[in-house]
Amino acid sequence: MAPRLLLGVDLGGTNVRAAVVDGESGALRSAHRLRHASREPAAVAARVAEAARAAAAAAGVELAALGGAGVGVAGQCLGRTGVVLNAPNLGWRDVPLGRLLADALGRPVEIANDLSAAAWGERAFGAARGVDDAVLVFVGSGVGAGLIFGGRLHAGASGVAGELGHVKVTPRGVVGRRCGCGELGCLEAYAGGMNLSARLREEAAAGGAAAVLAEAGGDPARLDASAVERAYVAGDPFARERWAEIGELLGGAVANLVTLLDPGRLVLGGGILLGCPNLERIALAHLGDRASRSAARALSVVRAHLGDDAGVVGAALLGGAAGTLHSP
Repeated sequence: MAPRLLLGVDLGGTNVRAAVVDGESGALRSAHRLRHASREPAAVAARVAEAARAAAAAAGVELAALGGAGVGVAGQCLGRTGVVLNAPNLGWRDVPLGRLLADALGRPVEIANDLSAAAWGERAFGAARGVDDAVLVFVGSGVGAGLIFGGRLHAGASGVAGELGHVKVTPRGVVGRRCGCGELGCLEAYAGGMNLSARLREEAAAGGAAAVLAEAGGDPARLDASAVERAYVAGDPFARERWAEIGELLGGAVANLVTLLDPGRLVLGGGILLGCPNLERIALAHLGDRASRSAARALSVVRAHLGDDAGVVGAALLGGAAGTLHSP
């Protein structure tokens, strides 16, 4: 029997990656990545269609012959309506992405949050395989979570469950940093890679972060989490202070998630978290201290297995299932 081939797309603030996915094994038959030429919604939809057609051609199949199509987008999605309520890295509010993509691709497309898609990919073929109650937390350019309850992807009443990056982490009376979503004091405003880089540039311009700037080759445009990690390893007090702060905020937020949801498995991923071992260690220490002992008893903490492929694999599977894996 010929394998069932599906289209999966990972749509971020900088790139779109489309892949033809074997729905039976999760293996990628082909993949194609393009950088956005414009973040205007219609232009992005056209870019997705271009990447999808290139991936299908590389796999030797017609786009119309694929068994389903799904897109994981870095933003808050309104259930299965295809509307993206808020995508800070794209600068979007209330964008009818599902309709735009259906027009561009000539077929219906399932739209989901990128972390929900990644969680479903890890549950099907990765670190959460066979686990009915799992939480996936990714820390990369942004911060988010994907939730699996009872073996089903949980999206919530409005489709925006799992927005860990937008929980508030600053105490009452403290004006927190502004997040890309427009609100103050969000976890993503501190731990998300884009916001962290912006903060480092502010601090460098004010005369701080000298060792981190040196690790970035003296170029403020290259200030990022990896430069902080290198400065931390070298013993820089500023880098150690920054990781202590962010590690505590991140670990505390994840601990509250574990206490509230009681998952059997916590899957950690994302370039910031997995690429910065000292930040990961500090966050895990706070997770261990703050999660309730009752919830932690059955918890296993593992790293994501599928890497960059989790999002396209999960999106493809959601497209192939036509949304039947979401909560009612």
